[in-house]
Amino acid sequence: MTAQNSATLRNTIAVGGTATSGTATRTRGTLLASLGVVAFSLTFPSTAWGLESFGPWSLVALRSVLAALIAGGFLLAVRVPLPGREHWAGLAVVAAGVVVGFPMLTTLALTTSTTSHAAVVVGLLPLTTAALSALRTGARPSRRFWAAALSGAAVVITFTVAQSGGSLSAGDAYLFAALLVCAAGYTEGGRLARILPGWQVIGWALVLCLPISLTGSALGLAYEPVHLTGHGVAGLVWAAAGSTFLGLYVWYRGMAEIGAPRASQLQLAQPLLTLVWSVFLLGEHLSPAVPLAACAVLVCIAVTQRAK
Repeated sequence: MTAQNSATLRNTIAVGGTATSGTATRTRGTLLASLGVVAFSLTFPSTAWGLESFGPWSLVALRSVLAALIAGGFLLAVRVPLPGREHWAGLAVVAAGVVVGFPMLTTLALTTSTTSHAAVVVGLLPLTTAALSALRTGARPSRRFWAAALSGAAVVITFTVAQSGGSLSAGDAYLFAALLVCAAGYTEGGRLARILPGWQVIGWALVLCLPISLTGSALGLAYEPVHLTGHGVAGLVWAAAGSTFLGLYVWYRGMAEIGAPRASQLQLAQPLLTLVWSVFLLGEHLSPAVPLAACAVLVCIAVTQRAK
């Protein structure tokens, strides 16, 4: 009888410990992914600042070079071995989508679009990421999850289009292309982050692009004018260190712990954060609809986080 009770007690403790550990992991993953969203929300304003000093091609290439130098320094400092051959294809997808494609396409879009209009792509990104992740991993989120995701995306799209006056800019083609390549990069990066630490995923992707980035920097600086300003340099530094390296590091780590579909829904708050930064950093004016949209988006995020 005593042995049986002991066994029951051990099982109860084990089950409780697993549940507690799982809750802590989800909490940590949500926090890390949220920090990534905050870092990403500053990408468009910092890019707008960077365009004050650099041409679009120069800015994108220099951003990638600086981020690669930071990442390469970390990889060398801790003597991280090269990834296995089976990981390089996935890293190439991350590099093409997140390191090259998304920054280049959104920077080109921002030469003709405002930051509030460009935020449309961020509003659509969670739904696209969740859909690609489901196709890539075979995951099947619940109907409740998809209903909340679609509702949140609809709120964000309606809000950002209304903020831009209801018209579509010439940069929309760039924005929709950026949406697709970034979702692919996020999905593949989230898969790799379950095998490799998140900072190594983005680190190796940045290093993989370094030859292309160096070439692009040389060509861009040779053909595009440079007018250094405080805003321009600060925008470049944040885009490289904050959005590209730090943001993607915490984002991929968080996504590995809570899953790509749930993590991607946290990005529903990103357009609204971007609009807030645009007011403080760029002097843009927002309508009274901002708090209403913010509340609606937060409700959608809460539902997707609770959906099984």
